[in-house]
Amino acid sequence: MARQFVSDLKDGDSVEEVFLLAEKQLRANRNANLYLLASLRDRSGSVSGLMWNVTEEQCATFDSGDFVRIRGKSQLYQGGLQVIMNRIERVDAASLNSEDFELRPTQDVDRLMVRLREILLSIEDPSVRSLMECFLIDDAMMARLARSGAGVKTHHAYPGGLVEHIVNMLETAVRIRDLYPEVNINLLLAGIFLHDLGKVREMDFEYSFVYTDEGQLLGHMVIGVEMLTEKIAQVERLTNDPFPREIELRLKHLIVSHHGSLEHGSPRLPMTPEAIALHHLDNLDAKVHEFSRTISGDPNGDSHWTPFIPRLERKLFKGLPPETH
Repeated sequence: MARQFVSDLKDGDSVEEVFLLAEKQLRANRNANLYLLASLRDRSGSVSGLMWNVTEEQCATFDSGDFVRIRGKSQLYQGGLQVIMNRIERVDAASLNSEDFELRPTQDVDRLMVRLREILLSIEDPSVRSLMECFLIDDAMMARLARSGAGVKTHHAYPGGLVEHIVNMLETAVRIRDLYPEVNINLLLAGIFLHDLGKVREMDFEYSFVYTDEGQLLGHMVIGVEMLTEKIAQVERLTNDPFPREIELRLKHLIVSHHGSLEHGSPRLPMTPEAIALHHLDNLDAKVHEFSRTISGDPNGDSHWTPFIPRLERKLFKGLPPETH
């Protein structure tokens, strides 16, 4: 019997299939009755699952990261597809085909890693280039970078997503460098590489991305500054020269300010031309990617719009059918 992938589900389908339980939440309705809100995932995408009138004991038998067999029916609600479940139970992973659940890169990761190296080694400042070389020869870290995503849920949330995000930003910076001569391109390119590098330790991945203990406690910016400090010490050992203090401070500032505002998690606001450029390049690539993936992944093919997306505070326009243009 053919598998029911998330991407194949339509309104009114009966569903009996195994999914990865990417997220599990127990909530109470206005009458204080508990219900289960689940995020169900396979390699093709994710869908919300709802199960009414559950108990804590019933839901204690499975947890986020488990594989679960669910039975229910898919339905459209406020323009979005969800599955109303009447049964859910944990399944042994050993009995499953792992390829059904493995998220796949959208680009050739090997090609991206080659291009990453080319751009970083084009940096002209000898101190910054030496620093980048110390990262590039760290085989374990680079292998983890090739496998990491840039997020858990939103942009580039798949293996290879982090290096795709970084290379997209690097390519953009290279293309616009002549328009902004006041921006130090050496620092900007290094800052783009470094800004999210802490995510290789902030998140872990098997079938879905989850936060490590270090990631939960410190976050990728603090981890990224630690990684930078470690590599600067390595550069000093290899060259027997002190690393320029101002460059060190400017690079660390790029990491801690790249979210752009205090309310979005940056300990400091961007205070240099490179920092404000990095913030906007980061936001541009992340938001365009999130919009595009949301539109292409919307399961409701009959609507010109996606459902309302709380994190974006809007619907997205998918376009009119070709015959109406």
